[in-house]
Amino acid sequence: MLRQRPLYEEVAEQLRQRILGRQLEPGSWIDEQALCAQLGISRTPLREALKVLASEGLVTMKPRRGAYVTEMSERDVREAYQLLGLLEADAAAQMAAKASDSQLQELSALHAELAVQAHDRDRFFAANERFHLRLVELEGNRWRQQFITELRRVMTLNRHHSLFLQGRLAESLREHEALMVALQARDAKACHLLMRAHFENGLNAATAAID
Repeated sequence: MLRQRPLYEEVAEQLRQRILGRQLEPGSWIDEQALCAQLGISRTPLREALKVLASEGLVTMKPRRGAYVTEMSERDVREAYQLLGLLEADAAAQMAAKASDSQLQELSALHAELAVQAHDRDRFFAANERFHLRLVELEGNRWRQQFITELRRVMTLNRHHSLFLQGRLAESLREHEALMVALQARDAKACHLLMRAHFENGLNAATAAID
């Protein structure tokens, strides 16, 4: 018999989806009493759920003020982009060196989705996430995958995402195209440099959007 998940995990998942879906906006106060009434639960599983989300960086607990959806500062955005750039550049280089033909074909198919969704920012963003996360998953370093997944989850809270800046979406697509060419050529050095540049350009666009 499969073990049923604890209630607080179910609550955490519901709140996680509300946060990632922007039903709960970054910086907003989480009304615990209202949520308990909505979900038909007591304060105990809700508070356990909030602890889980706080450990993921999605919620910030403020003494005597309660829980808030995390809002990223400019420093948070800068540090997240810099770490992602380092981690994913190395992953791209590793993939260029060791990926199978079928793995490169899979990444090529995911890349093709970006071009199809280039007219719709939200769909392009989702396709972009699938590409990056799958590349890291295929590379196979589970620690890297864990760090990147958590960083990317928190990055969804960024009000000033780089793709919001005019022209950045098309620029991002061109960067992906260059990366795919380098991957298919199995040029590890080029992949590393292109992925680093991809994140540096994204950071520049994100900080410009903040300004």
